[in-house]
Amino acid sequence: MIYTTQKGQVSSGEAIGILLLETSVPFIPGDVANATTYQFPVRFQKVKGFSVRRALSKDPSVYDDLRQAAEDLVQQGVRAVTGDCGFMGIHQKKLAGELDVPVFLSSLLQIPLISLLIGENAKIGIITADSKSLDVDLLAAVGVADAANLVIGGLEDRQHFYRFAIEETGSLDAGEVEQEVVTVAGNMVAEHPQIRAILLECSLLPPYGAAVQAAVNLPVFDYITMINYVFAAVVKQPYSGFM
Repeated sequence: MIYTTQKGQVSSGEAIGILLLETSVPFIPGDVANATTYQFPVRFQKVKGFSVRRALSKDPSVYDDLRQAAEDLVQQGVRAVTGDCGFMGIHQKKLAGELDVPVFLSSLLQIPLISLLIGENAKIGIITADSKSLDVDLLAAVGVADAANLVIGGLEDRQHFYRFAIEETGSLDAGEVEQEVVTVAGNMVAEHPQIRAILLECSLLPPYGAAVQAAVNLPVFDYITMINYVFAAVVKQPYSGFM
């Protein structure tokens, strides 16, 4: 077998490249930015100056730095590029058109698939870092033309989540945040019994997905379900067994 490399590539074996906001929060297991979340190697790349607040405001001026960081990942050999904030999805179509590898910046890209899974009369409950910022422009950018089947619940008014995720205090009480996320999920399902699946928009929320599922007994999708899915597509495994 003959192997080749790209000029400037310094390591190999990291199929998924992850673009990170420039934030200062604890990245616990299950978080997109924690390498132990995955059963395979990943490669991280910070996007200079791309803060949480610039993400929530969908600041278009971050794009050049975002693209450069993504190109750096591709140069280092990744086979697909994702992100760590659902609001990066505003740049999905443009970046996907400029890179030579698959791009899947936002967990919200799963909405069309989930909609088909649950049927046209059912609803998807979306738990987001900021419900005010999850608007029609962002949904359109990730391929959602009709939001009639979406129920959106935000964490922007939840004290513990807001302090660690938005204010970036550097401290996280995971138990308190988990309870806040579970409460939002429970309230959504109680108010909208047509909800048949939950989608966690924020990359900080996958650690609480199991608790949400235990509380509402529904399928729970998040960034990690999406990343695992794409990894399985870009790194196919041979089968072995018997008949």
